[in-house]
Amino acid sequence: MYIQILKNYLLGYVRVTIEGYFIERLMNLCLKKGILLWKSNRKKSTLLETNVSIQDFKRMVKFAKQSKCKIKIKQKKGLPFLFHKYKKRKIFFFFLCLVVAGIVFLSNFVWNIEITGNVKIAREEILETLKQEGVNLGIPKSKIDTKTIIQKMRLDRDDLAWVGIEVKGTNVLVKIVEADKKPEIIPENEYCNIVATKAGKIVKVNALNGTPLVKEGDVIQQGTTLIGGWLEGKYTGLRYVHANGQVTAKVWYTTTKKIPLKQEVASKTQNKETKYSVRINNFTINFYKTLSKFQKYDTIEETKKWKLFSNLYLPIEIVQKTNQEIIEEQITYTTEQAKQKAIEEARKELEEQIKDKENISNTYINYQETEEYVEAQVTYEILEEIGTKEKIVF
Repeated sequence: MYIQILKNYLLGYVRVTIEGYFIERLMNLCLKKGILLWKSNRKKSTLLETNVSIQDFKRMVKFAKQSKCKIKIKQKKGLPFLFHKYKKRKIFFFFLCLVVAGIVFLSNFVWNIEITGNVKIAREEILETLKQEGVNLGIPKSKIDTKTIIQKMRLDRDDLAWVGIEVKGTNVLVKIVEADKKPEIIPENEYCNIVATKAGKIVKVNALNGTPLVKEGDVIQQGTTLIGGWLEGKYTGLRYVHANGQVTAKVWYTTTKKIPLKQEVASKTQNKETKYSVRINNFTINFYKTLSKFQKYDTIEETKKWKLFSNLYLPIEIVQKTNQEIIEEQITYTTEQAKQKAIEEARKELEEQIKDKENISNTYINYQETEEYVEAQVTYEILEEIGTKEKIVF
């Protein structure tokens, strides 16, 4: 569609107003006959503005008479009208033709790759995978075989449940659905044990099938067999089964944070400077001096690709760099302040690891104090089910 709009711009088009009570009928006739209308704007129920090519305008007038609608030309746009307006400015024409020819030529290549649907998988990983399959900025669109690339990506990566690739204008749209890594499911007719996924202290063992090998109060390590996949009877002897049951244990999460009593803390000021540059493919033009006026600063870079339409990108990027000044201050903590800060940081780190915070049963805190720093060790004790099934290999 965007290539067709660009073609209409080169050949010329008009913006028209359509007035009448049967505008919908006219629109349906145009759609049925393959007449492209774009940037349509309904002013009111009996008035519509839209763009149409010069070639289709004459056909549209006939359909308007059939639909009892009136058409008026509001604006004439495109190169033919532009040439007519500036026909005495030959140098302008020459450069304008060069620009148009350049745009038409560049429209045959890929200048942007848009990825959606990725949450756990980094965008750079998907770009690298696409690169290995031959999809990169600057590649001719004719060389992209979307079906083959999708098949290869699905085969090469087990973290992708679905991949869709579509080429629109100079933009490659990549839509993915990530695959959830599911634990191995052991069929009920196969023999298995229940083993510990974490180290801990046993609180409760509920063996529904199999032989319990641990009891309340036992301290076990990761990988310890908790419920054996066998049963032994006086008359039946030893027979293997598919172990089932739940094992609850106290599990400990520990982290340590050290806070110096004297330290330099960086803070941002309100002073900023903004610098711009233009990146054309791999060539960069800077509109600023290389050095910043700040001694220390953080830089935030924002890149905006230049495009003519929503999916017609060009290999031109406007780069905005914002430098925010940073100053460093000497801060001295008391022992008590350092303790509190160390505990806060340790708690924050632990809580990011723990999913069910309501299962925290105890908290243990230990300190180590010196003349230079305070170190706090925080341990959370949590009740968790720690059993997982593991196939018995004979």
